[in-house]
Amino acid sequence: MSKKQHYKITVNGKEEEFLAEPRELLIHTLRERLKITGPHIGCETSHCGACTVTVNGKSVKSCTVFVAQADGTEITTIEGIGSPDALHPLQEAFKEHHGLQCGFCTPGMIIRASKLLEEIPNPSEEEIRFGMAGNICRCTGYQNIVKSIQAAAAEMNSAKEAAE
Repeated sequence: MSKKQHYKITVNGKEEEFLAEPRELLIHTLRERLKITGPHIGCETSHCGACTVTVNGKSVKSCTVFVAQADGTEITTIEGIGSPDALHPLQEAFKEHHGLQCGFCTPGMIIRASKLLEEIPNPSEEEIRFGMAGNICRCTGYQNIVKSIQAAAAEMNSAKEAAE
């Protein structure tokens, strides 16, 4: 049995300190220890992407990261972008363009899409489909997810141009 160790991570801007076994998966730390339930446990094998979060600015599947690897990092989950009163453009676009159905994959989709739009601010349909390939939705045919990401990109780009 592993000995618990002290860890410190920053999640959605809030510093968290706790004891955990080094082999504890980050998804379990987030959901069970820190009660951050936006990232979902899907396959636990890195295939579905429902657990996608950002760690130090990179989108990762939190079922593939041990808490020991996350020590000292900054993590963003779906709870860290937008709010019920001020949705992130991706959240608004997924709502308006029917990019979600059951919603199980949506937090991971939106987190991955946010990183994709940082990397490619005006992606083509092909770039969106390639960039989102690691996130699986079992409900949709992906067309509305692609439309949602395109709409969010347009909104974010026009807001950026207006600010300049």
